[in-house]
Amino acid sequence: MKHEQTLAAERAPSDLGDRLFILGGKLLLLALLSLAVLLPLLAIFWRGFSGTAQQGAGIAAMAELLRSANFHWLLGNSLKVSLSVAAIVVPTAYVFAYALQRTLIPAKGLWRGISLLPLLAPSMLPGIALIYLFGNQGLLRSWVPDNIYGFWGIVLGEAIYTFPHALMILLSALSLADARLFDAASSMGASPWKAFRSITWPASRQGVFAAFCLVFTLTITDFGVPVVVGGDYQVLALEAYKAVVGQQQFGRGAQIGMLLLLPAIFSFAVDAWLRRRQGDSMSGRAQVYQPKPSTGRDLAYLGVVLAVSAVILTVLGMAVYSSLVKFWPYNLSLSLKHYAFEETAGGGWLAYRNSLTLATCTALFGGALIFTGAYLLEKTREQAWLNQLLRMLCFVPMAVPGLVLGLGYVFFFNLPGNPLHIFYGSMTLLVVCTIAHYLTTAQMTATTALRQLDGEFEAAALSLKMPLWRHYLKVTLPICLPALLDIVRYLFVAAMTTVSAAIFLYSPDSILAAVAVLNMDDSGNVGGAAAMSTLILLTSAAASLLLALASRGLLRRSQAWRQPGH
Repeated sequence: MKHEQTLAAERAPSDLGDRLFILGGKLLLLALLSLAVLLPLLAIFWRGFSGTAQQGAGIAAMAELLRSANFHWLLGNSLKVSLSVAAIVVPTAYVFAYALQRTLIPAKGLWRGISLLPLLAPSMLPGIALIYLFGNQGLLRSWVPDNIYGFWGIVLGEAIYTFPHALMILLSALSLADARLFDAASSMGASPWKAFRSITWPASRQGVFAAFCLVFTLTITDFGVPVVVGGDYQVLALEAYKAVVGQQQFGRGAQIGMLLLLPAIFSFAVDAWLRRRQGDSMSGRAQVYQPKPSTGRDLAYLGVVLAVSAVILTVLGMAVYSSLVKFWPYNLSLSLKHYAFEETAGGGWLAYRNSLTLATCTALFGGALIFTGAYLLEKTREQAWLNQLLRMLCFVPMAVPGLVLGLGYVFFFNLPGNPLHIFYGSMTLLVVCTIAHYLTTAQMTATTALRQLDGEFEAAALSLKMPLWRHYLKVTLPICLPALLDIVRYLFVAAMTTVSAAIFLYSPDSILAAVAVLNMDDSGNVGGAAAMSTLILLTSAAASLLLALASRGLLRRSQAWRQPGH
């Protein structure tokens, strides 16, 4: 059987349609990845190290930047904020994830849903809510000795923004455990704390490090929260944003972008090394761990979960409430005044419609492209060298912050001599950039689903003389429909909330809702910014729910074979 599977995977396709599907698909994917990922990153280094003053002014300018007192101040601020956020978020997320995976607290689905709500909103939303809670005229202004603008404002805003990202990693790290190990520890008289130190922690510490690196990278490269509540406390990401957008200093922006790339690359490299060292944590004979009842433990963890959920709901609820207040804090009557976007500066309803267009196109085209590309890489053995090259390029975006990727698009697509310059500022380029930015996570989701399919599917298709492209459409897609729907939902929400890369690429006709939030906040229209952020949050939530509901009917039709009796 294995021999037949190998023949099926390594066959030389005789059908012209198969040859076009396999080789043509891989070459198209290579061209798109080169244009959307590789060349923009190379453009950053070209601009940063260019010897002319109009570009980056070369090594000398980089050395001068690294020696400057202003850079040391910015770097110190960025490191203090990022390390503080990671130190707060990762332990809290670990306890929250442990409560969901290893205890018997009630309503786990509810707490999980609440904890992931910040994913549905742009990063500026927590900052806006903090202004209404602790700002100069905030509802809870008396709770803080000083105002919220500055270090602690950024830390609190980034903590809320990054918490669900860390939680997803830690939920995955704690989702699998071999019950036999815990039974053996219990029979040997080990205490729960001893079992945690000897079993749970070694199996999950790689996930803890990955979560720490992700939170650190997201924080040090985000400028959304610092723009809103940073005040005079400046950070590197905000400096890069101001250098390009406000001062047109593209060389300085490129140099800071290269520096912001370093922590992400380092984190990615160390995380990959740890993954290789750790190996598989569960064998094929492992038994699923089921937590035993413990009233004291469950109450303690429930208290933490309730506290974290209350903070998230308070912050998001405050943003929604402030968007409905007529004139804060003097007239607290409710009104839809702030939702009359056409009457205020910042982008109006055009920005919202553009974001819907971007999210829809990114989800549909990106989902089809990424899933098909993953299929070609996993289920065909032809052009092995090309497969390896494509896999490497697919993982590059994971190590590239959105801010840096956006800068690369500016430097590559905005070149007057580049024939692709015509796409600069267009919705097409925004779609391409957004797909490239979130490609790695979606591609890993597709790869995981495809690797679960037995090679006998391809062997059966070969024996029936079915073309591979038809087998992909008729068999693989229906079986992997749950994973494809997850990718579509992920890309839609990511496109609705993205701002880090898109901030450099929009034109007056292609302005996005998340960018409009920044513009309205800059112009002093904080109520309008809260309203647009709320609209993004509600749209992302509604789209996720609609996709979940629509998928049930589709899954019942295409996944009936999974049900008992089929």
